[in-house]
Amino acid sequence: MADNPTYDALHKQVQELEQALAEHEKSNREFDHLFFMALDLICIADIHTTAFIKVNPACREILKFSQEELIGQPFFDFIHPDDIAPTRQVVEKKLQQGEKIINFENRYICKDGTYKWLSWVSHPSPEKGVTYAIARDITKEKKAEKALQESERRYRSLYENAQAGLARTRISDGRVLECNKKMAQIFGYDDVQTFIKAYVLSENYADKAQREAFITELGNTGKIRNQEAAFFRKDGSKIWVRFDTRLVPEHGYMEDVVIDITDQKKAIEERSQLQSQLLQAQKMESVGRLAGGVAHDFNNMLTVIIGYTQTALGQVDPAGKLHKNLQGVLKAASRSADLTKQLLAFARKQIIDPRVLDLNHTVETMLKMLRRLIGEDIHLLWRPAGKLQSVKMDPSQIDQILANLCVNAKDAIAGVGKITIETGMKTFDTEYCRKNPGFSPGEFVLLAVSDDGCGMDKETLNNLFEPFFTTKDVGQGTGLGLATIYGIVKQNNGFIKVYSEPDYGSTFHIYLPCHAEKMEKKSKPKPKAIPAGNGETILIVEDEKTILEMLTTMLQDLHYTILAAPTPHKAMALAQKHAGKIHLLLTDVVMPEMNGRDLAAQLASVYPELKFLFMSGYTANVIAHQGVLDEGVQFIQKPFSMKDIAVKIQNILEGADDNDFKNHTELIKEK
Repeated sequence: MADNPTYDALHKQVQELEQALAEHEKSNREFDHLFFMALDLICIADIHTTAFIKVNPACREILKFSQEELIGQPFFDFIHPDDIAPTRQVVEKKLQQGEKIINFENRYICKDGTYKWLSWVSHPSPEKGVTYAIARDITKEKKAEKALQESERRYRSLYENAQAGLARTRISDGRVLECNKKMAQIFGYDDVQTFIKAYVLSENYADKAQREAFITELGNTGKIRNQEAAFFRKDGSKIWVRFDTRLVPEHGYMEDVVIDITDQKKAIEERSQLQSQLLQAQKMESVGRLAGGVAHDFNNMLTVIIGYTQTALGQVDPAGKLHKNLQGVLKAASRSADLTKQLLAFARKQIIDPRVLDLNHTVETMLKMLRRLIGEDIHLLWRPAGKLQSVKMDPSQIDQILANLCVNAKDAIAGVGKITIETGMKTFDTEYCRKNPGFSPGEFVLLAVSDDGCGMDKETLNNLFEPFFTTKDVGQGTGLGLATIYGIVKQNNGFIKVYSEPDYGSTFHIYLPCHAEKMEKKSKPKPKAIPAGNGETILIVEDEKTILEMLTTMLQDLHYTILAAPTPHKAMALAQKHAGKIHLLLTDVVMPEMNGRDLAAQLASVYPELKFLFMSGYTANVIAHQGVLDEGVQFIQKPFSMKDIAVKIQNILEGADDNDFKNHTELIKEK
């Protein structure tokens, strides 16, 4: 039987059939693997009824329908209504005619009501009556494409409708390659193409030196910001423009943004010719010189007057006439000191010691004093806001602001009235700040003071913050109160807005920047009595003889041991000769030979335990920068009372005040 040729042929056929079946099963397994593992949608559909016959898991995942919900249903039931007609046309004219479909896009509805964009490749098999299709989810690409188109549309709209001239100009010859309509209009052309052909920017500078400066700066930096230049227009007239330019060397052109500022220039020139502007400039210059020039000498004199007067008060009979006269001198000196402080505050030259403050608490500590200031006929209403953020500024400046505003409000009220102090939070966006020059975007703490007094007219409002402007009678005011407030607010990067009408009262809104740091610890309260020393040695250095003598007498009366020196060099010699310990250096800031800070630095290297207290009536940047006291520096402003300096010295010696000046010696060397 083994040699039977018929059996051999049949056996061979069986083996071939078995091999073919095995390969078919392998092919089916590979197909099934691809079918089920594919990330793209794969389906088999009836070519005539369009019903789904088989779908892979990705199809169910993409469309969110179960297999039972898809199988047997025409795929047209799942197509976006707007895409049914074009899909039907493709199916009938191509697919049912046996033609492949490649990269056909339409939208399919998902079970959750959303739509997915799908890109199809479909291969029909007319003999089997089915089509095999693969689709890729291109929803994200479509959204990105739409967003890009929208972005391009917005860009083109902004470009064409911009109120600034926009252009690309060739680096080699300055010719305009592309621009918007506004660019052409600025230089006197109605048509963009005519402007591009006829006008060359580099040839129309009114001042050729400006062109040379432009080329030099652009070559050095590759960009120019806010440069102003004069050009000739088409009709030969001269215009002023402000422009920004960025070099794009890889493409051989520059990008320009041009704004016509001719009207602004003309307005500035016209205003500069007005006498009122000249007087204003002279007045501001005079105040600035006054504030800086008189502060040192005047405050030195007031320090002597106040010091000796207080010393004398302690030596005479309190019931006697001389005691009363001395009190009058002290009162006049204190008022003079307040005037000097106002001048310094207006000129933003006062030395300040900013601290993180709770504005509500700071105001509350002043209410008792403010009620005494305005009198019993006026009701003071306090409305603090909850959850107020911190601010960082010198607390004495809050005192100045409230005192000045409440005094003005009192004067504006005839008889009985009401003053309201409020706090709150306010956020300004860019749009608001654009419409209100001087304001900055961000979150601010509000301090508002309102009154129901006589109010102010428009002319008064326009001059409100000018120095020496006052509506009060002669002798009733200096005209520096509101100017002082304005200087303080600006020094602290804030802004102020005033609302007022005649007969309807006034409201001052002051906005101060929020500060994120935690509240600082409350300072030690000042004692009621003047504290005395325990024989501690104080080295006083002061080039003004009368102040040196006064301080020596004053502090000796307070039981301190005094080493007095009129110059820094003599102070160093005294310190070297002194056998005992020196506890404190009390030094003027501005002196011949050497300033107080340098003297302190030299003594600190020899006497590591020495503590320091600076005094000055002048706002030199020796211990302060832009008016803000350097960290770790203890300072007392001239003029000061006996109690002020006694308390300050006691706090420093006892460690109640930070006296970390020695840790700044490296910084001192750099300066």
